[in-house]
Amino acid sequence: MSGFVYSEKPIRIESGEDAYLYDDSGDEYLDFGASYGVAAVGHCHPEVVEAVRSQVEKLTFVQASYPNSARDGLYDKLAAVAPGDLENVWLCNSGTEANEAAIKFARSATGDSKIVAAQRGFHGRTMGSLAATWKPKYKKPFEPLASDFEFVPYGDRQALEAAVDDETAAVLLEPIQGEGGVNPAPEGYLNAAREVTEETGSALILDEIQTGLGRTGALWACEKRGVVPDVLTSAKGLGGGLPVGATLCADWVAENAGPHGSTFSGGPVVSAAAEATLSVIAEENLPENAAEVGDRLQSKLRGSDAPIRAVRGEGLLLGAEVKRGANRILKELAMNHGILALPAGRTVVRLLPPLTVSEAHADEVVAALESVLAGAET
Repeated sequence: MSGFVYSEKPIRIESGEDAYLYDDSGDEYLDFGASYGVAAVGHCHPEVVEAVRSQVEKLTFVQASYPNSARDGLYDKLAAVAPGDLENVWLCNSGTEANEAAIKFARSATGDSKIVAAQRGFHGRTMGSLAATWKPKYKKPFEPLASDFEFVPYGDRQALEAAVDDETAAVLLEPIQGEGGVNPAPEGYLNAAREVTEETGSALILDEIQTGLGRTGALWACEKRGVVPDVLTSAKGLGGGLPVGATLCADWVAENAGPHGSTFSGGPVVSAAAEATLSVIAEENLPENAAEVGDRLQSKLRGSDAPIRAVRGEGLLLGAEVKRGANRILKELAMNHGILALPAGRTVVRLLPPLTVSEAHADEVVAALESVLAGAET
């Protein structure tokens, strides 16, 4: 069998339902990675499936220059739930494309080029988003990348304020760094970013691709900090499993965004899936569930006797820092306990489940992790 790019795991997944995946032998796995957060409302949610089925029977695709009800419905829904006045919506196919658009929009709207981003940040793998990503292993094979990107230590207010000047187009930050180790922004840090960008006429871009849509216990993580950015990016769980991203912009950015475009911007099928996903998140109170289950998960992990060095994150975006290689622990969780999770660096086990999981699921994961870590100590 041919393959390329991804190294394959020894589990062939064939179906899924809510928080569970099933392999070709019928074995069940509790999915606490949600395919990097894509299955935010669970696998194959009935409302999303029905929305896709209904739309694909009417119109599979039409380019975005032709209005249609599915895309209009998603535009309206995103504008309604966006923080503050971010009512202008650009649709694309992925998180990296959403960030790519955000960078271009900021440069066009401000007339400046400098982008200030954070060490340990991750914003995607296309050339512009990759230039804003910190870790050298992602970038080195593809250099030279886009220029005029400056990195500052995440959480260091003074370093951020020193880096942002009158030639800065944007500051690009994650409210909680995911790939970089599950690092929440310190108290006041995003507020400082908001203040310094307003002073210099720069755009504040918040990458909520992993933190958004209820994952941290609020629909958008920035809402918990009382910060409204100029640009917010979303993707991963937005399409209920289908590929879609969104860049939400304030008027002053949208009015001078420049000639950006994409053939597949807001196709009818993915738009229908995304609108249904947003409805499910609201109807099922998933941000509230993420807060409640996440609190229990954090409490159980912090109270555990297992060798866990630290627990970081909010809601259902959590990282447990451990003493040995995270990938080995994840393999044991999958093969011996039927639990799938993710790494966030070499020593962090990232828990990023569907927002539909229960406290019983949380207890099961903690017990399995304790068992694996106990075996590692003997």
